[in-house]
Amino acid sequence: MDQNLQFKQSSHLHPALSDPTTRRWSADKLIGRWLNTNRETQGLAEFVIEQDGDRFNVSAVGVGTDGPIDWPRTRAKPLANLEEEAGQRAPALAATFDLGFMKAEIQIRVNKGVLVIVLFITFLDDSGRSNYVNREFFYRPD
Repeated sequence: MDQNLQFKQSSHLHPALSDPTTRRWSADKLIGRWLNTNRETQGLAEFVIEQDGDRFNVSAVGVGTDGPIDWPRTRAKPLANLEEEAGQRAPALAATFDLGFMKAEIQIRVNKGVLVIVLFITFLDDSGRSNYVNREFFYRPD
């Protein structure tokens, strides 16, 4: 079976993403406090994104059997967002949380006003639990 695959090349990108003089991101759509759209989540209940100059920091609150679990604040790396909102130059983010017993690598972006987080969870504690990937959706409480 033949498949015709299309690839993004620099010539296919919005010019503002490849021109250093205009490559400015507006992170307004990302910054702030976000709540999970699923009140029954077993993953993350809340997510906070902060910007300090060109740097981004993220923190999260996980769901635990004994109550909320604060994840440590960590630095996030900005990425060009080539999806729907790229023309508006809102960045995507990538970050890694190290919780000792597990590592959570996350990818974050806004899609149509909803914060989408993809988590890649790896357990480091020899518990025998399966590593997994999960996608969660967040909204602004304001």
